[in-house]
Amino acid sequence: MKSKIYKFLTTLLLVVFTVSLAACTAPAATEAPVVVAPTSAPTEKPAEPTAVPAEPTVAPVEVKDFVTWYQYDEKNEDPASDERVGNAYLKKSIPEFNAAFAGKWNWVNVPKAWDKMTAELVAAVIAGAEVPDLIELGGQQTITYINNGALMDLSEWAKQQPWFADLDPGAVLTCTGPDGGLYCIPTAERPALTYVWADRYPNGYPTTPEQFLVEAERLKSEGYYAWTYFGSTAYDGSGAGRMVAALVKSFGGGYDDGQGNMLLNTPENVAAITFLRETVAKGYNPETVFAGGFVEEDSFKDASAGAIPTGLFGYRYINPLTAPDGTKYEKGSEQDMLDAIAAGDVIMRPMFAPEGKTPGCNQDIQGFGIPTGATNVEAAYDYINWIMGDLARHIEYVIGPGAGFPTLKSAQADPQMQTPFYQQAAIAINASVCTNWAGSLTRPAEAAPLIMNTVYKLIKESPTLDIATELQAAQDEYNANN
Repeated sequence: MKSKIYKFLTTLLLVVFTVSLAACTAPAATEAPVVVAPTSAPTEKPAEPTAVPAEPTVAPVEVKDFVTWYQYDEKNEDPASDERVGNAYLKKSIPEFNAAFAGKWNWVNVPKAWDKMTAELVAAVIAGAEVPDLIELGGQQTITYINNGALMDLSEWAKQQPWFADLDPGAVLTCTGPDGGLYCIPTAERPALTYVWADRYPNGYPTTPEQFLVEAERLKSEGYYAWTYFGSTAYDGSGAGRMVAALVKSFGGGYDDGQGNMLLNTPENVAAITFLRETVAKGYNPETVFAGGFVEEDSFKDASAGAIPTGLFGYRYINPLTAPDGTKYEKGSEQDMLDAIAAGDVIMRPMFAPEGKTPGCNQDIQGFGIPTGATNVEAAYDYINWIMGDLARHIEYVIGPGAGFPTLKSAQADPQMQTPFYQQAAIAINASVCTNWAGSLTRPAEAAPLIMNTVYKLIKESPTLDIATELQAAQDEYNANN
């Protein structure tokens, strides 16, 4: 009996177990399966996640090089370099510009020699070779660039900029071509004047040629020179636009007739060169004025010469200094001259002029030009606006490599323009009429050596030649190619 019951129960349990097992392995479609957390890693591949649409691919913006030609080299950190001011300016401003235009422009400067840049750019434009996007230039080179089609006319663009109406009209004129086009943006005005050791001229710097001769004789008797200046024929006749231009203009003369013709043989020019010849004959200047290489500056540096007519920007190069009383300004930088002026040891005066005449001087500018064929003109526009559209940045440029007066009229009242240097410069400039030495001459690169070679011959090489005859010969030679 017990065995039958045992078999029955065993059979029942087996049926129940089988049914239960079937229910676990094949649940009904209407029943939710029971999910039991595994106690070990699953052996089956997990389900793929739902795909998310990818963001559209955006091509990275290409940063383009903005190439400039300056006469400065930001990689040159030599404190004795003549161009240390410009070098330091570029070293500071290049990363500032690149940060301001990050992702757009990368400023790359290619240093060029100041006296070779013009010829190199003209040659590149004529040959269709690669040119920079912007060059820093002097006003005296502008006409040469224009004559060779090397610069773009910026008139239409410039007149749309908010700073254009603030530009000094005289500076704009210096950048204006014969066709009325604007071929550069003037950044700093650099008129010429005379730096004077005050103690060498206790009665004040002479205002007439007659007074100058009296003072020059006195200084000679004391063992000093009245003045020193650039009197050589070096650098393609560069001297024609320096002291000689100031002297000729102060006598009422000039180099042109206002119509593009050279005009040298005039009574005023003859009188100016006669005067200059006399000062050379009497030894009122050191012989270094004829040597070239700017060694004439040494006589002002040691105060053996009482004055030096030069450009306003000359303060950057005439150092170190020793004043007549022995005071030394020898940091070896442009600060030397600025300190000497602040101390009253150096004053700044106009060229002397005959009675009834107004002192004259050469007016030069620094500016920016965009070469014909530039790759990134928009970069040049951005750069010019970066300098001219911010007053503080404009003044920083002027005080640095500009080395002159700001061309933006609103900047001229800035406190930084009220220093002893600028106050002294204003005395000289406000008493003068300053215009570009070349006037209406359209071939200044040809005119400069012709003029300076003639002057050198008359005052140094062959001082017995007839002045009027030689001036006429030079004049005729130039005009024959008009």
